[in-house]
Amino acid sequence: MPFELRDHTADVAVEATGPTLGAAFASVADGMAAAMCEEVPATGGERFEVAVEAESRESLLFDYLDELIYERDVRSVLPVDNEATVTAPDADGPGSAWRCAGSYRGVPLSAVVARDLKAVTYSEMDLSERAEGWRAYVVFDV
Repeated sequence: MPFELRDHTADVAVEATGPTLGAAFASVADGMAAAMCEEVPATGGERFEVAVEAESRESLLFDYLDELIYERDVRSVLPVDNEATVTAPDADGPGSAWRCAGSYRGVPLSAVVARDLKAVTYSEMDLSERAEGWRAYVVFDV
């Protein structure tokens, strides 16, 4: 797995990596799902699409994860098997923004034993490019 759950005082953190920025986003989202549910069914659930945009990469990651939490609450599904593509703003375009387009498999919450995860936070958030790809560290409020 390209993510690890980390202990964090009264919260849970996910450290994730990916060869691309989008892959790192998807890995954090998979880690978030793992923080909510010990065992994710390998099959079942409908595929849903999400799209967000923001002024910075960090804001985009926050908004993407926040959107997945919203999807969980509205659709009553656990977003798993996440896929994401991140697009940088067009330097020539006025008002351009970072964009993330992705999808997830929504496993019905009735099919899993899930813990509540309240929100994504900016606390200690790190999103950095490294020689081997991208690293993301995100703390979630539980």
